[in-house]
Amino acid sequence: MNFTPPSRVAILYSDAQRQYFPTEQLYHSEAEVKDRAALIATYFNKMKIDTACFPGNADLVENLKKYKPDFVLNLVDTVYGQEYLTASIPATLELLNIPYTGTGIMGMTINTNKYFTKNLLEQWGITTPKYQLIKDSTDELDITLDFPLITKLNDFHGSIEMGQSAVCQDEKELDKRVHYLMDTYKTSVLVEEYIAGREIAVHITEGANMKVYAGEKVFKADNPDKFQICSYDAVWGTEDVYTYTKYDLPQTVKEDLKTAFDILKLEDYAKFDIRVDAAGRHYIIDVNANPALGPKPDCSIGTVLSLYDISFEDILTRIMHNTMVIDPQDDLKNGTII
Repeated sequence: MNFTPPSRVAILYSDAQRQYFPTEQLYHSEAEVKDRAALIATYFNKMKIDTACFPGNADLVENLKKYKPDFVLNLVDTVYGQEYLTASIPATLELLNIPYTGTGIMGMTINTNKYFTKNLLEQWGITTPKYQLIKDSTDELDITLDFPLITKLNDFHGSIEMGQSAVCQDEKELDKRVHYLMDTYKTSVLVEEYIAGREIAVHITEGANMKVYAGEKVFKADNPDKFQICSYDAVWGTEDVYTYTKYDLPQTVKEDLKTAFDILKLEDYAKFDIRVDAAGRHYIIDVNANPALGPKPDCSIGTVLSLYDISFEDILTRIMHNTMVIDPQDDLKNGTII
């Protein structure tokens, strides 16, 4: 089936207002999406596609009805500052019957809860570090967990509060860290065993055949950090601590990732973060249903896929094709799409 590009594309971004967010970190991680949407619009314009950008807020329905897009690129990560409300965006697009990119209502809902995500992976026998959800600062730590432990906000992605202080080496450090996160963000905290070793970013794109692209984050030799993790400053700031190189995933790990993609109800594209220990075991440490979509060097998907000689224009074309063509088998088999 031949693919006809859309005439009119709407790009949706997070309506990030400072008052929605408890910290500057969280605000900054969302505020950047507006500029990224404008950047992506230039790529569509080069394809001779009319493009407009809209915030994912209460005006969305009216804006889309007026603009009448053929296709929507959904970059919304939070609504009113909350990740759990992001499922309202695909729900709105479903009601309006507009084709859109990315994961739908079910997958977005699952992905906004890291504990539930890890629980599903565990039930399917997919390797993830041992973990515990701390719902109250007085919760007792599971005695089967071994230090060091890394702390994560259960309801937020974007490497928020990731840094050396996120890794705790004893119960005293953990108690202090959990209290800080809970007091600041008013949410539960996921603690998991820290996996020392290599870190891999894996991007999966969906089509007639699911494609798996992996890039290792190679930390620089002069990096003084004890725990080599992808920190908030490395993702959003000026910290330059690692570069990407192509990584050859074992076939069994690829199959596990494809299974994870399916059971987590992910669609079109998604990002998996993996740690590899000294014995070569691969652990899924995070899953992002709506990873930062954009070109290299600022976005992981653009950077990793460029290692495979896939341009950002190619990525956008594949996404449009997968979203707008009901049965993409013919063109994909003929090699006209990635």
